[in-house]
Amino acid sequence: MTVHTSADRWLDAPVETVFAFMDEPSNQAAVTPSLTRAERIERLPNAGNRAAYEYTIFGVTCTGEVAASTYEPPERIVYDLSGDLSGRIALRFEPEDGGTRLTYAVDYEVPGPLPGPLLAPLVRWYNRREVRRLLANVAEAVEGNVQATAGTA
Repeated sequence: MTVHTSADRWLDAPVETVFAFMDEPSNQAAVTPSLTRAERIERLPNAGNRAAYEYTIFGVTCTGEVAASTYEPPERIVYDLSGDLSGRIALRFEPEDGGTRLTYAVDYEVPGPLPGPLLAPLVRWYNRREVRRLLANVAEAVEGNVQATAGTA
């Protein structure tokens, strides 16, 4: 079963700040609700990251790697997922009204012999909730960082 989820959010932070935050794998684990681990393995020749991940969905832990197949600072990062989950995560960073419009889109194959027609609505609901929470967590992290930096100037 293939899952697609995408959402976007306006953030009160410069594009460069949001891009730099999302480019750090350990920050991904801090803002993605079900991502329990994300560690950089290496910087790739395109300057993007290759990282190991551990993700838990419905009590099942999935492990693998992400690799930035497209890395265009500060506009776009596309990660290819491999391991227990295969698919793609696309991040787009667009300047808007003095801040950033962050779009997060994910497509992946749900592993295992799950009965797709029965679980599809639940998996879609779960993923939409996860992406909305991720965007809210990113907003809290980057907007708080911008406010803290502005307060110390």
